[in-house]
Amino acid sequence: MSLERAQQYFEQFDLVEQIQTFDASTATVQEAAQALGCEPERIAKTLSFNGVEQPILIVAAGDTKIDNAKFKATFQLKPRMLKPEEVEETIGHAIGGVCPFGINEGVQVYLDESLKRFTTVFPACGSSNSAIELTIPELERYAQSIEWVDVCKNWRT
Repeated sequence: MSLERAQQYFEQFDLVEQIQTFDASTATVQEAAQALGCEPERIAKTLSFNGVEQPILIVAAGDTKIDNAKFKATFQLKPRMLKPEEVEETIGHAIGGVCPFGINEGVQVYLDESLKRFTTVFPACGSSNSAIELTIPELERYAQSIEWVDVCKNWRT
């Protein structure tokens, strides 16, 4: 159902045909990279957090981890991921297919600076076997992000 939701979202941009689906799982960064034949860091993973009043999505490069201190400094709260059983109802997509497209009203989307080092990245499209290749400006536009943030670690050399 979530893939259909992402497809409906992308209809307005005439991009449905660019969504790729696979027989294999793309639910993890490693699985997605293998299915797509790309480096794991180019997978744009979407992480779901509790916000003060609204949930927060952070879209980040596949080789990153959330830096708790940076997250707290940026959002003035401790990073607490949504519980697995809360994700689909709160965001609109189930774990393994969470993406910033076709999400529930009120979900705040932020893009992490770690993505800016790539020309294109591969976010999921609502299911555990889908992805779409987008340029960074396209990701920014289609994710309807609030702003760029620097809340991740392990990606700078």
